[in-house]
This record gives sequence, structure tokens and C-alpha cells, in this order.
Amino acid sequence: MNHSILFSILIFAPLLGFFFNGFRFKSKDYKLAGSVAIGAMLLSFISSLLLVFDLIGMDPLQRKISFHLFNWINVGDFNANASFVLDPISAIMILVITGVGTLIHLFSVGYMSHDERPTKYFAYLNFFIFNMLLLVLGDNLLVMFVGWEGVGLCSYLLIGFWFDDAEKAAAGMKAFITNRIGDAGFLLGIFFLFMNFGTVEFSELISRMPESPEALWSSPIHLACLFLFIGAMGKSAQIPLYVWLPDAMAGPTPVSALIHAATMVTAGVYMIVRLNGVFIMAPNVMMLIATIGALTAVFAASIGLTQWDIKKVLAYSTVSQLGYMFLGVGVGAFMPAMFHLMTHAFFKALMFLGSGSVIHAMDGEQDMRKMGGLRKIMPITSFTFTLGWLAIIGMPPFAGFFSKDEILWQSLTSTQGHWVLWVLGVIGAVLTAFYMTRLMSLVFWGDSRVPKETHPHESPISMTIPLMVLGALSVVGGWIGIPHVISAVLPGHPPNVLHHWLETSLVAVPLKHFPVVMEWAIMGISVGLAGVSAWLAYDFYISHKDRPAKIAAKCSRPYQLIYNKYWVDEFYFSKIINPLIDISKGFWEYVDVCIIDNITYKLSDFVQSMSRGFKKLQNGQLQQYGFYVFIGLVVILSYVIVGS
Repeated sequence: MNHSILFSILIFAPLLGFFFNGFRFKSKDYKLAGSVAIGAMLLSFISSLLLVFDLIGMDPLQRKISFHLFNWINVGDFNANASFVLDPISAIMILVITGVGTLIHLFSVGYMSHDERPTKYFAYLNFFIFNMLLLVLGDNLLVMFVGWEGVGLCSYLLIGFWFDDAEKAAAGMKAFITNRIGDAGFLLGIFFLFMNFGTVEFSELISRMPESPEALWSSPIHLACLFLFIGAMGKSAQIPLYVWLPDAMAGPTPVSALIHAATMVTAGVYMIVRLNGVFIMAPNVMMLIATIGALTAVFAASIGLTQWDIKKVLAYSTVSQLGYMFLGVGVGAFMPAMFHLMTHAFFKALMFLGSGSVIHAMDGEQDMRKMGGLRKIMPITSFTFTLGWLAIIGMPPFAGFFSKDEILWQSLTSTQGHWVLWVLGVIGAVLTAFYMTRLMSLVFWGDSRVPKETHPHESPISMTIPLMVLGALSVVGGWIGIPHVISAVLPGHPPNVLHHWLETSLVAVPLKHFPVVMEWAIMGISVGLAGVSAWLAYDFYISHKDRPAKIAAKCSRPYQLIYNKYWVDEFYFSKIINPLIDISKGFWEYVDVCIIDNITYKLSDFVQSMSRGFKKLQNGQLQQYGFYVFIGLVVILSYVIVGS
């Protein structure tokens, strides 16, 4: 089929689904709304597959399919077209977006069946997919920015979907405002690149880069990359702009799976990988990215240790896993970062949907202290969630093991890496294994703590099918990126397919040489420590249930610090938000009220007094009008006589 037709179906099928459901947004027919939305997603997914198959058949050095929609901006020598490009990088993204997106749409049919506004929900979901495709397929920064802002809008609409609840509405606004802070940095980065290189097209930007990296922070490339990274921090929830993501769990759970696990929050990582040829020229910014990523991975994982809300645990887990991706791109491990982006989409979408299945069965309950023993009652949800758990804690041969281990290895061996970054990454992995095993123990294992009035049950097939598909992907999804050291001892020596797929699209950062035994040892340390951590969590929450409370009592201050999320939100409110509100009130009182209002009132009083004077001249009395005419004639004649 013609590439232009496939591109059009890929991008615009979700937009048509949005319009169809959007114009009938008041309808409560969730089956029709869901069918239309899923149909649009299937068309988009099939188009993605056909385009990617064509891409696979091309020469590795020529793997690129372009689609020009229309001329957008032409001013002097500057051109920015509404054009799209499919290459090995964006191919991974569209398969994740449309494939995982289709499964989440299917899951949503059962999950939203009792909601008051299912049609509006599916309209928003389709519109999000449309904007996400713009973001990853655009061949220049301006098209990317349109999609970037579009997914931000959809995120706001979906997080605050249940806006009748003030807390949920506030969560949507918090996400929107926090992302706007990051987006301001993203715009400045675009401006810096255009001012210095005269283009916003990705291929032209990379071709105009200098031959060697720049060393000074004040260089244009460093400043541009720094501002672009600020945009990525907002969209992908990194320190200090991570605070919106945990609150974003206020939206429907499938929204969390789609936007806050598989797609939108990875946009910052994708943007850096897409501009890898630019970022590699700013080594100082790269080190900053790696450092913030590693710190975020540990920081968010530590908070996950103490949370009781099942979705909040997964939310902080997402922030932590995004930290690993930024650690990867920061040390130049662009391929492992994209690899982890893909595998994370599988196992984290699975666990978010699994939590949605649990919440659905528990009549909306999200507190893990009121669960337990659900393994026997919800066997499909429990089994698939277990696959996701093994993947995220990095147990071989599950998907998360291969991608996370590759990031850890290159954080140590890359010429831009450092052993401190590796240590932080391992600590994050250990904490991840503990809090995820804690979640499994409290929700699925052990004795039931379910209230008597609640009667949990397995979810309908429309919800369990996506769980099973994502569960399978959480197992085999990492097999396309088996590192050489492992494939060398496997029968048939399976190749690293992902490495070969991406090698022509990414800059290769040199790695320090280590013996093979060292790589096995490093791998064994991370996996072994994660296994020990998981066993400790099982011992704490299944074998010795009183131990966590005793430790929390003995270490009350550190526990309270972590339980209260390091008081970051409170710090922001007390030191930034409230002072800004006070300053704004001061400006309003002294500038708006005292100056602007007074000037406005005095001007209006002056105009009113003048109008009252003119009103006396317009009173409708003919005799008075005749007198005015007579006075006028006298004045004119007097002027003529005096003038002659």
C-alpha cells in the first residue's frame, strides 16, 4: 500500500475516532464509544505494522520513510513543514503507542462501563494517541512541540476526568502547571537551536553540529540542550519537576497505564534520543542528565517503600524507572535507554492495568492494607501481575532484566559513565525489588484482609485479554536485545536484534574495555542483590508481619520523612507557591486596585461628566436647537465680517 495512505491512516484514524465520540460526548453507550475508539486504534496499529515491515525491508543505511503533509511556515530562508518521518527510532515508538494503546483501549471498555461519561473518555483517549503520534513522527522540533503540547492538554483532561472531585481536579491542574514550567524550557531550547543553526529539522540540526564536543557551559549547544532537558524533566517527571506524576493517579487507571507508564512520560527520553547527535556535543549536560536520572531513580524508589496506595506505589516506580532511562541517555547508552523505554511500557502498563483490575474487583479500594490473598480469587490478574513483577525487579530471562542490566553496565563502562552512577543504579534496583515484592505480598499473597462487605472477583475477559498479552510481552519483550556476553553461551547465539536495528540512527559512545568475567560479575551483583531484597520483603510482609511496624517505630524519623515523601510538596508550597501567591496579591492590591483601577475610574468619571454636558445639548427641544443654529450663524457672520 502507498506510504502516504498508510501514514494518513496511522495518524488520522485516532483523530477521526476523537471527532466521532467527541460530537456525541454526552452518550452513555460505552460499547459503541469503545468499539469506535478501538477500531481507530486497530487501524492505526495495522498501518504501523505495515510501515515498519516496509522499513525492515530497506537497506540499513537508507531506513527512512517520509511523509509531507503541507507547507507550514515559510519566512525568508526559514522553512518548517508539517512533515513526518519513520525511522528505526520512531518505529519503536509507534509500535508501543498503537500496540499497547490498543490493549489499554480494550481494557477501558470493561473498566469504564459504569462511568457517567464513557464516550467523552474514549474521545480524549483517541485524541491523546493522535497527539502522541505527532510528537514521535514529526521531522522537526515544531511538529514535535505541537504533539508535546497536545499530549499535555490530554493529560490534564484525563487526570482531571472525574473533576467533580476537587482533589482529582486539583491533580489535573498540578500536572498541567508543572508541565508548563518544563515546556517553557523546551521552547527556549528550540529558540537557541534555531538562533545558532538556522533550522529546526532534526536531520539538518545534526548535520550542522561541530566535529567535536564543546566544553563550556556557556556554549550555545550546552545552553540549548540544558533548556531542552528542562522540558524533558517536566514531561518525564524528573527531579525537581516529578511532583505531578504521583498525583496524576487521580485519573482512571487505564489512563495511568497509557499516559503515565507507556507513552507520554517517555516523551522526554525519546526527544533526547531523537537529538542524540546534538546532546552528545554537550558532555556537561549529558553528565547532568545522568546524575539527575540516577538520583531520581533512588529518590522515587525510596518513597515507594512506604506507600499504601497501590497506584501510588506504581507511580513512584514509574518515576524511578524513568530515572534509569535518563541515566542511560546521560552516559550515552541511547540504545539501552530506548530498550528500557520499550520493556517498561510492557511491564508497567501490565501492572497498572493489573492494579485497575484489582481496584475494579475491590469496588474502588486502593489501600493495600485492605487486600491480601487475591491470588486465589483473581488467578489471571495475579499470574500476569507476577510476570510484570519479575520483569521490573530484573530477574532473568524477563524483559526488564536485559534492558535495565544494559543501562547499569554502560553507566559503569561508558567513557561518559562513572562508578558512582552504577552504585546509585544498583541501589535503585535493590529498592525496586523490595517495594514491588512488598506490593505483591500485601495484595496477592498472604492472608486476606478484604472487608466482609467487599466481594472481589476476576475481571471480565475484555480486561484480562490485555493483561495476558502484556504478560507475554513482559517475558519475551527483552529477547530482542540479548547482550553478546549472554548470547555467546546460548544455543544458536541469538543476535542483539535491537542493537543492529538502531546502530545506524544513534551515535556510538566508546566503552571502556573490561574482561568478560567482569561483565558477568557486575550482572550477578545487581541480580543477586535484587533477589536478596525481594526475599527480605517477602520475609517482612509474609513470614514476620510484625517486623515492618517494629522497624518503623525504631526509625520513626527516617520513616516519617520517607512516608511523607520528604516533604517536597510542602516545601514547594511554603517556599515557592505561597510566596508567589502573596506577591501576586500584593501586585493586585497596589498595582491593579490602587493604580489601574483608580485611573480607570477617573477616566470613566471624566467621560461620564462630559457625556452629561453633551446630554444637555441633546434634549429634543426644537426651540433650543433653533437658538443653537442662530448662535452659530452669528459666530460665522462675525468671523466673515471681521476677516474682510
